[in-house]
Amino acid sequence: MAITSPAPCRGCAANRAESLVQLGVQPDKWDYFVALAGNPNTGKSTVFNALTGLRQHTGNWPGKTVARAEGTFSNEGKRVKLVDLPGTYSLQAGSTDEEVARDFLLFGRPDVTVIVVDATRLERNLNLVLQVLEITDRVVVCLNLMDEARRRGIGVDANRLAQELGVPVVPTAARSREGIPALLEAIDRVAMGAVELRPFRLADLPAEVEVAVAELEPVIRESFPELPNARWVALRLLNADERIISAVRTGEIGVLSNEAAGREVPVAESAVATFEGNHREVLDAAASLRWRLSPTFHDALTKHIYDEAQAIAGRSMITGLRRAKFDFDRKLDAVLTSRILGFPLMLAILAVVFWITISGANVPSSMLATVLIDNLHPVLKGAASSIGMPWWLSGFLFDGMYLATAWVVSVMLPPMAIFFPLFTLLEDFGYLPRVAFNLDKLFQKAGAHGKQALTMCMGFGCNAAGVVATRVIDSPRERLVAIITNNFSLCNGRWPTQILIASIFLGTLAPAHLAGLLSAAAVVAIAVLGIAAMFFASWLLSRTVLRGEATTFSLELPPYRPPRILQTLYTSIIDRTIIVLWRAVLFALPAGAVIWLVSNISFDGASLAQHFVSWTNPFGILIGLNGVILLAYIVAIPANEIVIPTILMLTVATVGLSGVGSGAGVMFELDSMAEVGDLLRAGGWTVLTGLNLMLFSLLHNPCSTTIYTIYKETGSAKWTTVATVLPLVMGFVVTFLVAQVWRLLA
Repeated sequence: MAITSPAPCRGCAANRAESLVQLGVQPDKWDYFVALAGNPNTGKSTVFNALTGLRQHTGNWPGKTVARAEGTFSNEGKRVKLVDLPGTYSLQAGSTDEEVARDFLLFGRPDVTVIVVDATRLERNLNLVLQVLEITDRVVVCLNLMDEARRRGIGVDANRLAQELGVPVVPTAARSREGIPALLEAIDRVAMGAVELRPFRLADLPAEVEVAVAELEPVIRESFPELPNARWVALRLLNADERIISAVRTGEIGVLSNEAAGREVPVAESAVATFEGNHREVLDAAASLRWRLSPTFHDALTKHIYDEAQAIAGRSMITGLRRAKFDFDRKLDAVLTSRILGFPLMLAILAVVFWITISGANVPSSMLATVLIDNLHPVLKGAASSIGMPWWLSGFLFDGMYLATAWVVSVMLPPMAIFFPLFTLLEDFGYLPRVAFNLDKLFQKAGAHGKQALTMCMGFGCNAAGVVATRVIDSPRERLVAIITNNFSLCNGRWPTQILIASIFLGTLAPAHLAGLLSAAAVVAIAVLGIAAMFFASWLLSRTVLRGEATTFSLELPPYRPPRILQTLYTSIIDRTIIVLWRAVLFALPAGAVIWLVSNISFDGASLAQHFVSWTNPFGILIGLNGVILLAYIVAIPANEIVIPTILMLTVATVGLSGVGSGAGVMFELDSMAEVGDLLRAGGWTVLTGLNLMLFSLLHNPCSTTIYTIYKETGSAKWTTVATVLPLVMGFVVTFLVAQVWRLLA
């Protein structure tokens, strides 16, 4: 029986769509489970969302799915578990993503494996399909992005491709849900055994490889009779695949299949002993046969796979279609990735994003501050007074914890709500891989990974989000470098400090009509200095504690796609803005308590804050700062957003100014920038103080949200400490040097 792709049937499709119930959650039991595999940037996550009803982010750049995601749906009365595997170009286990995908397909025994391929890049994608077919025959090929293929004048004969591969092929356009009902039908038919499968198998392997496989495969089958893919395991053993060798040596290869599928199978001691006895024979046979093979047999095997993929793709393409008259992607890439215009345009685009973020956040931030601080705070204080709450408890709860949290929300929420959607739109459009392409050589010279450019951009919105984004980097060493240095991206919590201080102290150095331009230039210079600091720290780490050379990687420049604005707003606000804000709030609450306590607990006639400022002032002045700034950055570790209000409050408390603020430990804001400048100058601030505060705001320890995220991502107290202390040391060194040079030249 020949395999053909399911014929489109409007009535059947409608009924199928109506029968699909998206559960989203993970049930305890399922009737069958499906693995979703594919190259990066083929729309795999979009297919996952269409089936499960979840909202997994689907940015238009490689490496978005960096861990195994799971979801469920109910279809035709059956519960289906869907596992979204990391996007990978092959199953050679050259990276973490490839290893996760390969191990699950090899050991997990999914009932159906859906391979999502890009119809516009069929030849490249079939390489993975042929490798998967070597492992399992229960496959459905999802020929996605058919809408883009039509737009580009590319035609694919799905029926012919199904005959070539011997498994069902379903054309889809998952963004518009085109073909999803037919995909569901094909999955169900394969899972229920209602379709005859004749999977394509690589034939005519290089003669020496074929002989070695023929000798090794029976040995593997005898030792591990339950293994369904002994031929593929034989090929990997001949390639000296360390993961497979380890699985054979420990006996894991005999039991991991059940564990990966979620079935608990106890392993008796006798079974383990049997595995220990069997593995020697298998590994000895593989080692002996490996020595007979030529050193270039792996390259010959890889070339054979690519040649077969090219031949199948060629026979499945529809010829005679009129192609588009111009290639929009290539023309745009010629500009955005050019050696001359690439960098200026990149800086201009990011500058526009920052400008929109800063300018657009002013009004909503003011509105939130009015509601949460000006209106709600007095109400809470009045309610506390009316019920007879002690002043110290009222101050601790509402002047300390609540007010600090209200400041974080009002200052942090609007910029994130603007920046993250803009950043996500750039992802969906496909611009971020071009940023990585432009910066790859610089990061490589610094001993870092080219994809660090992507995580750096994410850090401009929030360093915690940038740390999470480092999951797209395969190399553990280079990912660690990216995590440690992400703090040098000027996050949105530090932009208000930079803009305010630049306007007060640096803008006044120029004539009035040029003050704004000089202030803006100073802020941009600080941001560029942060990038330079990232390069320097990456270079230093890669030549000391994280010594190593930058690895090469395949960076696909995906096609440009029109962003989905509504979905982008939803995913960026829920997946990024709310989560990061919630973490900041959790840390802002204790920070507010600390600020109030150090300002109101006194001994020897002065508060703890006054004692600390007096004690640290000599060191602060030595490095061009002061004790107030040092204390502000300690108590404001939970959130950079409260640095300026903390500085104003501590300045009033330590200098002894009257008529400003509403009490010790109570945050406040002034009506104009001029009033802020007058207050700071009354506290002894100079242009040097303002300049060094801008530098220290860039080069200091991460906020507590980022520190917590670093620990969660690395699982290491050691590297979390390094990531915290390194920028702080650099901040002290830079501000000290600037202060000494300034004083020498003054």
